[in-house]
Amino acid sequence: MAFDWHNPYPTVRSPLFARNVVATSQPLAAQAGLRMLQAGGNAVDAAIATAAAMAIVEPCSNGLGSDNFAILWDGQKLHGLNSSGTAPAAWTREYFLTKHGEKFPMRGWDSVTVPGAVAGWVALSERFGKLPFGDLLQPAIELAERGYGVGVVTADKWARAVPALENEPGFRETFMPRGRAPTPGERFSFAAAGRTLRRIAETQGEAFYRGDVAQALAAHSAAHGGSMTVADLAGYAPEWVEPIGMDFAGHRLHQIPPNGQGIAALMALGMLRHHDLAAHPVDSLASQHLQIEAMKLAFADTYRWVADPRAMTEVTAAHLLDDAYLAERAKRIDPNRAQSFGPGTPPKGGTIYLTAADESGMMISLIQSNYMGFGSGVVVPEVGVSLQNRGHGFTLDAGHPNVVAPGKRPFHTIIPGFLTKDGQPVMSFGVMGGNMQPQGHLQTLVRMLVHGQQPQAACDAPRWKVATGLDIDCEHTMAPALADGLRGLGHALKPTLDPYMDFGSGQFIWRMGDPAVEGYVAASDSRREGQAAGY
Repeated sequence: MAFDWHNPYPTVRSPLFARNVVATSQPLAAQAGLRMLQAGGNAVDAAIATAAAMAIVEPCSNGLGSDNFAILWDGQKLHGLNSSGTAPAAWTREYFLTKHGEKFPMRGWDSVTVPGAVAGWVALSERFGKLPFGDLLQPAIELAERGYGVGVVTADKWARAVPALENEPGFRETFMPRGRAPTPGERFSFAAAGRTLRRIAETQGEAFYRGDVAQALAAHSAAHGGSMTVADLAGYAPEWVEPIGMDFAGHRLHQIPPNGQGIAALMALGMLRHHDLAAHPVDSLASQHLQIEAMKLAFADTYRWVADPRAMTEVTAAHLLDDAYLAERAKRIDPNRAQSFGPGTPPKGGTIYLTAADESGMMISLIQSNYMGFGSGVVVPEVGVSLQNRGHGFTLDAGHPNVVAPGKRPFHTIIPGFLTKDGQPVMSFGVMGGNMQPQGHLQTLVRMLVHGQQPQAACDAPRWKVATGLDIDCEHTMAPALADGLRGLGHALKPTLDPYMDFGSGQFIWRMGDPAVEGYVAASDSRREGQAAGY
């Protein structure tokens, strides 16, 4: 790829060139991964160490009770791992209607599915790692037990979460050690999570799902009105899956198949293949409008049809990615007018992201999340496990494929991305942040693949985010002329000053050639306090 190395956007970051790279939103976690590479580990070892450290240093986004997904290139082929949690056995539609009425709970134990992240780390290590699993958790254990200075952006998000979560079980005791959120630079230690990490390391994760940690989780659930049991935890296993993909601009974007929303990025790119994006300048009104409208169309279908694939009996992922169907959907885009779209009928037939690559050519894209910041708000203090609220992704609509059911995976927002060309790896990347994720994939890929912008520039460029109807959130750094032009087409623009929550954060590792010779170029989003680290 012949990148334009000029960066036209305000930034404090430069691209990193190295043969071994880790990129994520917290420098201490990136350094944890780099330690594994320098100790003779591979990219998967680095990713696990980074993910474990992220559970400690960015608790406002993820924790030991998170879920995760990964796509990795092992040197020969792509592999996908779905480590999203499943619903407890007690979770029927009737359970929620009786207990909560028509509204699915957003917080508390009845929003918590079985946590999948720890099982994901173990699965990755067992199949692809080089170093002993216990070694990979040592940096996270040190950070938890010795403590660390909380980052500026992290402290801000932490403080914003307190009013909504301070009364959830275990939250105040764990995350408000001085009766408030930590301030920037203030030391935060997490001894209970350190002890649990040691148990996870000693038992290859068994303690978390079938041992003393599992018993503590189940007991806390029972004490606070939840239904998670030791049997629910013991019965959990992550799933190796075949990534799905879409060709675009001479490359192929790969995503984890449903129950995630990665298919929305594939559908939007599939529609844009039927419009000439290259005819319009990178930051032009015409280009941005086309991307926005394609994204809205993709979301309309995603929210209607996507669920645990076992429940997608009427409309499958293959149906949604059918080129003829996407061509018809693309025809609905009016280049001169913003529209609000409903779902079509296809033919029948608060998150952290990290990426690592090594000089052998192994590359991994991994995303891990508690959802909605701290997730459920529930923390089991004695074991230091803060729990996601992924159950909130279910619906109580009996006719929807995503209706809650025992053992089912809910609709998920977190999506790792991977790019290939002619069957060979090109880039591991991701952009976290709720429904911003497929939108971030779309916007950054168009910039890189159609317009040749280098990864850091594509990452730094002002972003927009489709909301509902004609509403569009946009970064305050968007050019005034572009914002005025979008309003002129009927988009209801709402500038915002909170890029952390609304516009996500990306990490990118692009292969420059032979990894042992030319290495990689990496970018880390300046919207968070992250770092691309390498040697």
